[in-house]
Amino acid sequence: MTQFDGVLFDCDGVLVDSEPITNGVLREVLNESGWALTQAECMQIFIGKAVRDERARIEAETGKPLTEEWMQAFYARRNARLLAELKAVDGVHEAVAQLHGRVGGRIACASGADRAKVVMQLEHVGLASWFGDAVFSGHDLPRSKPAPDVYLAAAAHLGVDPRRCLVIEDTAPGAQAGLAAGATVWGYCPEGHGRAFQGLAVARVFSHMRELRV
Repeated sequence: MTQFDGVLFDCDGVLVDSEPITNGVLREVLNESGWALTQAECMQIFIGKAVRDERARIEAETGKPLTEEWMQAFYARRNARLLAELKAVDGVHEAVAQLHGRVGGRIACASGADRAKVVMQLEHVGLASWFGDAVFSGHDLPRSKPAPDVYLAAAAHLGVDPRRCLVIEDTAPGAQAGLAAGATVWGYCPEGHGRAFQGLAVARVFSHMRELRV
């Protein structure tokens, strides 16, 4: 870790095990809106992206506009399910604590999800105190992942050169964002196969958060 001055974490799928919950709710509401797709298809299309990034496809598949009312109804159902079921990724509390100490507190959370959801999740699983106000959302920037904006904003907030940052990601769009920012990217893949990162210059693939405690 001595080559890094800061550590930037993605949130969903890295700090919290939220992807199956969020995508399960998304599949439900899309099916109700007329787009019949399987859970595997939903994960493949939306993993690592904001729902709004697929606005054109959603509208084409459902034959309906993606309204703000629809989005707010989705958010409400999603948040209720997350509060009922969400858990932290196994071993992440210890990993975050150790990395926080290793880089003098210069850690941040940089997510493609809406900031309210990210903060809610971090608070729910007891991680919010480690990050403080260093929580960033692609929704608040001109471009979200795979563009580098959210990681550049997080590094600037910490006062760290992004080229001296370690990014922890679990998806291809997120890894692309970290690499585009100039950071070193490590890919978290609990299944161990690392297929999400094929063709990307990810420096390391690991399968459990204990591997960060080095």
